[in-house]
Parts: sequence; structure tokens; C-alpha cells
Amino acid sequence: MILAPPHILPPGIVIAAPRSGSGKTTVTLGLQRSMSRSGRIVQPFKCGPDYIDPAFHAAACGRPSTNLDSWAMPRQMTDDLIRQGCEGAEVIVVEALMGLFDGVATPGAWGNGASADIAAVTGWPVVLVLDISGQSQTAAAVARGFRGFRDGVQIAGVILNRAGSARHTRLVSAAMAEAGIPVLGAIPRQASIAMPERHLGLVQAQETEGLSTRLDALADLIETHVDMGALLAAARPGTLAASRDDRAQMPLTPPGQKIALARDAAFSFVYPHVLALWRAAGAEIVAFSPLADEAPDASCDVTWLPGGYPELYAGRLAASSTFLAGMQTFAETKPVHGECGGYMVLGQGIVDGEGARHAMLGLLGLETSFAQRRMQLGYRLARLLADGPAGAKGTIVRGHEFHYATTLAAPEAPLFDLEDADGNTLEERGGRRGNVTGSFFHLIARA
Repeated sequence: MILAPPHILPPGIVIAAPRSGSGKTTVTLGLQRSMSRSGRIVQPFKCGPDYIDPAFHAAACGRPSTNLDSWAMPRQMTDDLIRQGCEGAEVIVVEALMGLFDGVATPGAWGNGASADIAAVTGWPVVLVLDISGQSQTAAAVARGFRGFRDGVQIAGVILNRAGSARHTRLVSAAMAEAGIPVLGAIPRQASIAMPERHLGLVQAQETEGLSTRLDALADLIETHVDMGALLAAARPGTLAASRDDRAQMPLTPPGQKIALARDAAFSFVYPHVLALWRAAGAEIVAFSPLADEAPDASCDVTWLPGGYPELYAGRLAASSTFLAGMQTFAETKPVHGECGGYMVLGQGIVDGEGARHAMLGLLGLETSFAQRRMQLGYRLARLLADGPAGAKGTIVRGHEFHYATTLAAPEAPLFDLEDADGNTLEERGGRRGNVTGSFFHLIARA
């Protein structure tokens, strides 16, 4: 195999942390907004299977954000998404997932899903966001441990978050200097900068009141407390080596030539790269809003209901007669597929968090409840047992599951055989009836 020369990427940084809740998203959005409003063309990326953060990135930068995932995406696909996203960009800001080195135990497509995989293959240096509340000099020991933990991952510096006082900042900064780790900024405790949250993470960008004003406030905060000159100087050009993956690359096949896609506050969880790959393959996507009581376009070949927060809008959906009738008519002759929240809406009913049951489409026998929440979270590997919008029978796909619904009934034949990232067989395998299929599984890529 003849390898192409390495591909040079624009200067970039990866914003990471030792754990979730350290302030990565706050810092990332503030940096992205600050760089963007200063006139730079900023390209955002998000490590891992996250729907909500990329929408905020796009609002901050004015450019679509793309998920990058070493467990679920083939290496060539990951590289292609990076190259395409970087076109025309001047600086790259990547938001990590959880802790920098956190991933699953068993490697997937080419890594274990850790954000460090993305930093290592691109060479973009890491800026650590450290929550220093409740500690001082010990923070330097944490940062120094990160610096030598993995070959190929460079720690460019740290941003101290939730500093209690000027003295607190001096103590930590002095220890960092002794450890040889640059301090690029120190952000004081300021609860008013927090973005609104709910059980799956932040409230969605489209639902956040005064989002532009909030983003500007984050940028102001960053510019006040972070040395932007030093941070921009820390960004380094990245490099993508030529792929050594000899397997034929299998991009996601569109479920139809013309796809009716539910898109509103109840149905918003669809990965940007999935839609981009469908369009690149020549598919047309026709959006409709169930919350606005719209039905899928009857001229479409297939209807796709993404995940989201249908439990928060169950009453409105149950009363949307045009949507309900249109979906039932569509499913009589054409395929329909639902992911997670969309799957729940395909069922007989949803019990909301207050214990009230709302009748849904009834296209599957599924009954789900949020009255007693039970978290289901993790990567998934699925082998399809029948042809359908998610792929042909026998196709193996990788994806992710994250929800709090409890399944009360699921009488249909399973859609696929399903395993978690460690190879354990899972029981909730989706359902299929006639032209209708669905599951809690969010499709990311073919295996």
C-alpha cells in the first residue's frame, strides 16, 4: 500500500480535565466565543458521543461542530471528519469528554474512546482545566502526573478554575511553576456563569434563553481571567499520518433517498456527521416538527425519529393529531425508524416523571416510564437481524446508549443482537413490527 504524505492541520488545542464537572464546557465555550468574535475562524470538535455540546459549539463559533470517537468510528472516518472540519479554519478548539484518559476497558475501532486518543493522533496540545476548590499545591501534582502519563499527549498548560482568592491562586501558581507547568489563567468562583442543566447534561442550545448573551458573558470572563495571548501561542499545528487501515471503508448508507427527519426540541439528538454522510451520499433530508403538529412529507422514502427529550413534551405529542395520523399513515407503506426518544414515541405510551401516562404512536408495543428512572449508559455493538433503515440484515454497527427510561413492555421481535463495549450480551435489543423499527441505540458508524 502506498501511503500519502502526512496532512498538516491548523493550530489547535484540546480542552480537557481530570474529571467531569471541572468546567471544561464553560472554558471551551468562552474560548471559542472569544476567538470567534475577535475575527478568527474557529473550528470546534467534541470528543465522544455527545449531542448537546456540539450545538453550543456551533452557536459560539458559527461553524458546525463534529464528534470524534476512537471507539465507535473507523480510523479513516475519524481522519476524514477532522480534515473536512478543518478546511478554512484558522484555529481548532476541541472539547474533551469526562477525564482526559477516561475510556472503556476494551478497545473498539482504533482506541478506547478516550479524548487522549484524539490528542495523540493529531498532536494538538492539551490545556487542562483544573477545579482547584478544596486544594492548593496538590493541584500541581495532579497536573504533573498528566504530563507524563501517555506518550504523544502534550500538556501545554493549565487553567485554574474556581479559585477562592488571590492568595489561593498564588499558592497553586507557585507550585505549578516549580513543576514546570504554565498557568494560562485562573477563573474565580462565579456561580452565575453556569449554563442550565438537566439529567442528560446541559439544556439544549435551542432551548437556552439568551444564549448569545450568555456566550458573550463567558467570553468576557475568559478574556478577564485567561491570558489569551499565551493560550493562542500554546496552540500548535496538528498532523494526521496517512491511514494504515487496509479495510474497505464502509460509510453510513442513507436509509432512503429522501428522508423525513423529525427536528425540534423533542427530537434533536442526531450526530452531525451522520447527516453529513447521508447528504454526501446524495440523500435529501426533509425536516418536520412533531411539536408543531407536522406530519412527515408523504413523498419521502423513510421517516427517522431521533432521540431527544420526548418525556418533557409527551402531553403535546399525544395531542398532536396531524403528527400522529401522518406517522401512522406513513408507516403503512414505508419504513420508519426511531432512536432512543424516537423509539419511545413509536411505542404505545410514555409515563412521565410525574407518573402520568401519555399515549404515543402505537406503532410498536413498547411501554416506557420515567417515574422510576434507571440510567443506561455506554457504547454498543449491534448486529442487525433484519433489513431496515438502520442497515441491511447482518450489518454490524457501533453506537451509544444514554437514557433514564425504564422499559415496562417490549413485545416485538428484536432488531439486533447487542453487546456492550466489554462484549457482554444485552437484553434490550430494540424492536421491529412491519415497516417500523427502533431501539435505544444511537447509530455512530459501521464497524
